[in-house]
Amino acid sequence: MARVRRVGEFELIARYFAPLAREFEGAGGLQSDNAFLPADARHDLVVKTDTIVAGVHFLADEQPGRVAAKALRVCLSDLAAGGSTPFVYQLSLALPTNWQEPWVAAFAKGLAADQRRFGIALCGGDTVVTPGPLTITITAFGRVARGKGVTRAGARAGDELWVSGTIGDGALGLLAAQGALPALTARQRAYLEDRYRRPQPRCTLGPLLPGIATAMADVSDGLLADSVHIADASRLAVSIERDDVPLSPGARAAVAADPRLWAKVLGGGDDYELVMAVPVRRRAALQAAAGSAGIRITRIGCFARGSGVAVTAGGRAIKAARKGYVHF
Repeated sequence: MARVRRVGEFELIARYFAPLAREFEGAGGLQSDNAFLPADARHDLVVKTDTIVAGVHFLADEQPGRVAAKALRVCLSDLAAGGSTPFVYQLSLALPTNWQEPWVAAFAKGLAADQRRFGIALCGGDTVVTPGPLTITITAFGRVARGKGVTRAGARAGDELWVSGTIGDGALGLLAAQGALPALTARQRAYLEDRYRRPQPRCTLGPLLPGIATAMADVSDGLLADSVHIADASRLAVSIERDDVPLSPGARAAVAADPRLWAKVLGGGDDYELVMAVPVRRRAALQAAAGSAGIRITRIGCFARGSGVAVTAGGRAIKAARKGYVHF
């Protein structure tokens, strides 16, 4: 019997679900993580839904406050990539059959702390019990000036590729949590673990970028994958200089000890930084916005006519060992 090929995540979306969104322009053909809905004469709503599952997106024995932070912050990261500020969110909580009230209390306490930190409020949702693992779905709403939301599809040939913060900490942080980076110091492992467990969405920078960035995404699937998402949506090619990719001291020590970990750095995901296409003429404006937000930014590549991704190291072409995380 011939083996039936299973389609990948993005092929599945394009084949079966994108056609369902054709009649709504704000869906953008489902090529971006966000949808854009008219709100009033001055604002659009930026809408993002994300689901995280125990044992897949976070460690099964993770502390409830950290689970809450990750569930909310991965959505806030996408709102930042749309150029919006947080507004409200809805929560769908599927608790396993052996759930305990103290866990829910600590989870709610974690949500409350992040609501204060990011200026967002709960506005509804659903709670059920499941025979499967703990599953949390959040739909977050942000606000952006009417018609100014940033998608993946606006990059132009000649735009520079910039990224916020440091890359690779999320994927390496998971390895550190699993005890797989013994060469690092305890302090370096703790820093990387925290970056994996508690993402830092760039909510102060993202809303400053409409009118500066032509396209934007957050680094959730991996730097290579999310850069390619922008390139594909914009019908362009993208090139990345690996040695320009900003690393934290812990990540730098990890790849120095084992260069094979570059594949995790570039493709592992879970960084929740912003990756941006920015015209050269807007470079100074970008740097001013980043300075105002107090966030480091780094130029790591550029967009050109064509398709696909090219990675160089020291100016020489190298093979990209991994292009990003996919669920299927």
